[in-house]
Order: sequence, then C-alpha cells, then structure tokens
Amino acid sequence: MAETPLADVFVEMADTLVDDFDVIEFLHMLTERCVELLGVSAAGLLLTDQRDTLQVVAASSERTRLLELFQLQTDQGPCLDCFHTGQPVSVADLTLTTARWPRFTAAAAEVGFAAVHALPMRLRSEVIGALNLFDVRPGPLDEDKLRIGQALADVATIGLLQHRAIHRRDILTEQLQTALNSRVLIEQAKGVLAERLQVDIGQAFALLRDGARSRNQRLSELAQAIVDGSEQLAPGPVADRLG
Repeated sequence: MAETPLADVFVEMADTLVDDFDVIEFLHMLTERCVELLGVSAAGLLLTDQRDTLQVVAASSERTRLLELFQLQTDQGPCLDCFHTGQPVSVADLTLTTARWPRFTAAAAEVGFAAVHALPMRLRSEVIGALNLFDVRPGPLDEDKLRIGQALADVATIGLLQHRAIHRRDILTEQLQTALNSRVLIEQAKGVLAERLQVDIGQAFALLRDGARSRNQRLSELAQAIVDGSEQLAPGPVADRLG
C-alpha cells in the first residue's frame, strides 16, 4: 500500500465542496478506492434517504450491488447490523454465520464472497450508512487496513454531511430571497392598485389578498400580474368595507 496513492485518495475524498460535486460519482469512487487500497475483492455502500430508509447507492461491482439489495430485501446481514448499531461488524468466515444470517450467507456464497467487513458511516451519534468490504477469501482484514477503511468512511461521511448542510443552507437562502422578492412585488402591486382605484394602501392590500384567494392564486403571482398589467382588480366589497 503506497503512501502517495493513499494521500492522494484522502485529498480526493475531501474535495466535496466544489460547485459541480456529484454525490453518486463520489460514492462510486469511494468503493473503487477501497478495493484498490485495501486489497478486498469488492465494496458497497448503503446510505439512508430522507425517510431514514437504507438504499444501495454505490458498489464496485454488479454482484456486490445485488448482494447489498438482497440484504435490504431480506432485512438481514452484517451491513444492516453495522448501520443499526453504529459499530463495525467484521466476519472473517461467512460459513460460520449461517445461523445468524442464513439467507444472506447463502446469497453471499452464491456470488463468491467468503468474508465481509462492514464499517459505519458515522459522525458522533449520527449514522448515515455503512461502507461494506467483501472478499472472496475467508480471513480477517488487517487492522491497519480496517483503520484506513474507517478513516475513508469517516471522511466521506463528513463530506456528505457538509454537502447536505450547504444544500439546506442554499435552499433556505433561496427561500428567503424568494420571500423578499415577493414582498417587493406585493408592495409595488399595492401602490399600483391604490393609484388606479383611488384607495388607500390598506384597502389595496385587502383587495390584493381577496383577489388572490378568489382566484386560488399565490399572492406574489397576482402581485406580479398586477404590476405587469396582465391582471386587473376592480373595487369590491373589501374596499367598500374598509373605506
């Protein structure tokens, strides 16, 4: 295991804050790098979605992806145990775990895997998934390789959570900007209505709200239409009532 490639991989894993960051490509790259660096036969990755349901999001081979899907469908296997406990689960010989995970063990043997090592993707108390390392040969994984695997999982977890936080912040910023823009439009529409209908600003706003409700339309949408002249409002009961 060369020192330079390992350092390069950690730099690669940390590069998650660029504008064109592709989550799926990032996670596939993680599984491929695990195979290259750790000498395992394959790697797969399970992550929780917005409903806290585990999903297969990346795998270094098709047989690994199918085995991961099988775990989810049967709700048994070391990778699920790793996710639910937040602790590593290392199985050096799957033939010895038939009683614990009978269906998974049979499926793993069918696709040629003899050992599995599942590492939690966890930051403090938050567990977002599991990184799973598969081998066609039975036997334990070297402690140094396990530490590197966990370190890769940790860096990926931090990157994903940071990306999620930035995404949420961007959504919040966009929502705030939309609200501010809408407020400006509404103020403009109130001024247009007040001048056109010779009512005060309070009456104009009441007319605007009443018009939006009667049309089942967003207030900002009707305000935009009033400002650009594509919609007209006439004095009605609201203006009379407030006049």
